[in-house]
Amino acid sequence: MAIDPRELRDAFGRFATGVTVITVNREGRLSGLTANSFSSVSLDPPLVLWSLARDADCFDEFQGAAYFAINVLARHQETISTRFATKDVDKWAGTPHELGVTGAPLISGALATFECHVHARHEGGDHVIYVGEVQQVQVSATAAPLSFYRGRYCELVEETP
Repeated sequence: MAIDPRELRDAFGRFATGVTVITVNREGRLSGLTANSFSSVSLDPPLVLWSLARDADCFDEFQGAAYFAINVLARHQETISTRFATKDVDKWAGTPHELGVTGAPLISGALATFECHVHARHEGGDHVIYVGEVQQVQVSATAAPLSFYRGRYCELVEETP
């Protein structure tokens, strides 16, 4: 049975997610992209996963790198998310960051960062699924998370008990 790609994309969009920027430093060239495909996998060993589209402008940089970082964005970092989701722009212009212990770029003000060693890469249709073993983790901000739902940024509303 054939599935309509637009209908499938709309259905995927019904799953609210946080927003991350996945970053890499390959031979001194910083690169990255916005992704909401991030998920935890295991606590022991500490594993996470995310997927990279084969047509991403930074595909080659990630394919050859041993380390990457996942930066979980705060609500006030929407412009950073948009910049890293846009092709053919200088994604690092005006993006405050520092290099972590693995050499991967960490975005300042992120809610959390995970520095990862590439544990495995798996073929996944038009994507490559990355499994990373977490080497370092930082939780640095208490701001609201940047959230995404139905193709738009949205506010996460916490209900009080």
